[in-house]
Amino acid sequence: MTDTTHFDIALIGSGSANSFPGPELAGRSIVQIDRGVGPDRVFGGTCINLGCIPTKMFVHTADLARTPAEAGRFGLAEQLDHVDWPAIRDRIFGRIDAISTGGEEYRRDHEDNANLTLLRGTARFTGPKTLHVTGNDGTEQTITADTIVLGAGSRPVLPEIDGLAEAEPHTSDTIMRVDRLPASLAILGSGVVAVEMAHVFASLGVEVTLIARSSRVLRAADADVSSRLTEILGDRLRLETDLSTTAVRRTVEGVELRGERDGAEVLIRAEELLVAVGRRPSSDLLDVAAAGIDTAPDGRVEVDAHQRVLGGGEVLEGLWAFGDLSSPHQLKHVANHEQRIMRHNILHPEQLRRSDTMPIPSGVFTHPQVAWVGIDEAAARAQGRAVKVAVQEYASIAYGWAMEDTTGFAKIIVDAETTEILGAHLIGPEATTLIQLLIQAMSTGQTARDIAATQYWIHPAMPELIENALLQLVD
Repeated sequence: MTDTTHFDIALIGSGSANSFPGPELAGRSIVQIDRGVGPDRVFGGTCINLGCIPTKMFVHTADLARTPAEAGRFGLAEQLDHVDWPAIRDRIFGRIDAISTGGEEYRRDHEDNANLTLLRGTARFTGPKTLHVTGNDGTEQTITADTIVLGAGSRPVLPEIDGLAEAEPHTSDTIMRVDRLPASLAILGSGVVAVEMAHVFASLGVEVTLIARSSRVLRAADADVSSRLTEILGDRLRLETDLSTTAVRRTVEGVELRGERDGAEVLIRAEELLVAVGRRPSSDLLDVAAAGIDTAPDGRVEVDAHQRVLGGGEVLEGLWAFGDLSSPHQLKHVANHEQRIMRHNILHPEQLRRSDTMPIPSGVFTHPQVAWVGIDEAAARAQGRAVKVAVQEYASIAYGWAMEDTTGFAKIIVDAETTEILGAHLIGPEATTLIQLLIQAMSTGQTARDIAATQYWIHPAMPELIENALLQLVD
């Protein structure tokens, strides 16, 4: 029989959940339960340890490594003489691991957290307000709390393919810490993680094969953007589209993937395999059914617009969830926003705020960058709306012409009458930065007509891409 300890608040997770404790909650007893992420169960969540931050540090390195491929047409002679993978890896994780270690020490020992108890382990529900915690050290205890906050995140998926699990492939949890660069890498998947990792490893000299089950990569993006990126990656690396992987085997030389396309078998060999087909919410580890919590078909915890957990379609008092555990978007900026809204609502239950009032943007740091916000052209037309669509090529603006960019473009969809901005989709240099102009307009209710000609646009700067697209859409 395990001991039972009661707290005012039980907080599960250490990613965006780590921003939850603070001075306003100093008068409440809090237990923070963190399983950790990755094979080593490190503290601090996916973004800092295994996701957004290390991948962008690798992407920046890859962008630098790729410059020789572009240098010739600008009259420069550049070549990549050597890739010191251990130095690249250790520079990145030498910085990140210190943050994870420091974060855990701060939560455990600092006087700011006198009201907080940190438990490293896996929590699972045994009742509506009761958690069984199995510590990473093997200890067991029972926790009850008046308020339970679920920020347990998500983890990579391994699809059910014959032999895949036995082949011990890499996921985003492990691929960035390998001891050496493989000569060749097969990437199973064609979404955000897949195309970012394809850019990283191809830029560092690895022979990359990207395996897409559909005809295009990055299917979540607008069809024109997705098609353009598919063309670009098809020229840069081995791209296998419309391929259904049926079996995987680990061999002496590496891995073999067998797939089927149009009834014919396709064989792919590589030294290593990265599986990047998506992530699953960690609701199963929490055994949320034991608390009567509703889940979506993909395992997400169901919440209302205030981040209150639902059970039987009704709000379960004192239960809250946010981030990858409950959001279909699986984006760090979404988790941060939902956490702030949820925290306010817990502190001010008489002044509930909604978390679903702003358009949600996405950014993909492959080469070239991709970004979007709002709906795409197909969705706008499917809604029966009268729309105007502008496509502006990078090559048509002064800075894009100077860069000799021949593939990038911005696509903006607006309501034909009001010029309300319904969606924006970019592929090209600094796409993830340029789109912020349109995110801000959509979030504050500004139309294309409002912003196109009512401000100076610096010439010859990159934002002219957005200006010229907007000018196509206004009278």
